[in-house]
Amino acid sequence: MGAPKVHIVGIGDDGVEGMTAQARRVLEAADVLLGPESCATLLPAPLAARLETTANLEELCEKIEAAGPRQLVVLASGDPLFYGTARYVCAKLGKDRFEVVPHVSSMQLAFARVKESWEDAFLANLAGQSIERVVDKIRTSETVGLFTSEQWPPAAVARALLDEGIDYFQAYVCENLGSPDERVTQGSLADIARDSFGPLNVMILVRKARAADTPGQVGQRLFGNADECFLQSRPKRGLLTPAEVRSLALAELSLRPESVVWDVGAGSGSVSLEAARISSGGSVYAIEMDPDDHRLITANAERFGVANLRAVLGKAPEAWQDLPDPHAIYVGGSGRDVAMLVEEAWKRLRPGGRLVTACNSIENLAAVHALLRARATDAAYWMVNIARGVEQLDRIRFEALNPSFLIAATKPARP
Repeated sequence: MGAPKVHIVGIGDDGVEGMTAQARRVLEAADVLLGPESCATLLPAPLAARLETTANLEELCEKIEAAGPRQLVVLASGDPLFYGTARYVCAKLGKDRFEVVPHVSSMQLAFARVKESWEDAFLANLAGQSIERVVDKIRTSETVGLFTSEQWPPAAVARALLDEGIDYFQAYVCENLGSPDERVTQGSLADIARDSFGPLNVMILVRKARAADTPGQVGQRLFGNADECFLQSRPKRGLLTPAEVRSLALAELSLRPESVVWDVGAGSGSVSLEAARISSGGSVYAIEMDPDDHRLITANAERFGVANLRAVLGKAPEAWQDLPDPHAIYVGGSGRDVAMLVEEAWKRLRPGGRLVTACNSIENLAAVHALLRARATDAAYWMVNIARGVEQLDRIRFEALNPSFLIAATKPARP
């Protein structure tokens, strides 16, 4: 017979009393309990006598391997599968060896204490992620839950956010959840930055009503700057051309220092802003029919310090009637009339000029493909799938962006 299943059981600051009847039965049937030294005070004396403490996850795995036929129970704080022990040991030793008995996580308790939903919240453990990435995620979130760390306690997190101009969250720090000395502190980020807290805490951030996003620092790259560098309107957040797709599109536009460029359906202007940097001696026209986005283009141009970009308010193709014929055109591909815009823009494109569009649907791809293959000999097509690496504890996982279809073609020179 093989070794018996190892149970991984969640435990809170209220100890055995807060466990389910099933979890208590599993504990009482164990020959050996494995867990951090802090668990000793959460157990009654008979169970505490069976506890073998472990200093880290590597040591825990070694003791599980050496246990032989004894019935083991691993104790883990809160929900063992939520930034917890179970994911590590299951990945290292195999899922089939374990059964998980969860407990309410401290993150769940924290959101319950402040009476906020956490289903759409950005959640992070600061012990396993860079503060720069976390700050950029917080910038565009409505609700945030953070496991703070020794390096990044609540006050330091609050100061880091304030240093980035992020002051539009109500903050809660929930300490020692489930224990008799539980405490919840509420205040502005400035209040939290001046306070101090115990090591066992969860920090909750809730965006204040109608607060706008504050962009990150202006990027120093000529192109391919991080998405967070650009002002974006909240209802349309996520429609900005991602940095990776933007870089490919700009490369395919074959821009020269003195190019005339159109960005049709410019949104907040990320493509046209970077085109203006590349074609610093030319002219870039960002054509956008939404007044709010038109204002954002102008604000972003000021932030990036580009003087050769003109934001054109109006609906294409009427909006470009008085503009000079371009050397390069980028057409945003989120609307239903992309094919019509490509057809009309192609007429104005100078011979030898480049047209690039990024479609987000098969239907738009097919329509544009039919147009360009009849007009150009070099039409090319790409399906762009990008996944960005995200650090979690000692591992990396990848978050996929929505796929894009990138299309580019050169207008033949006149004979």
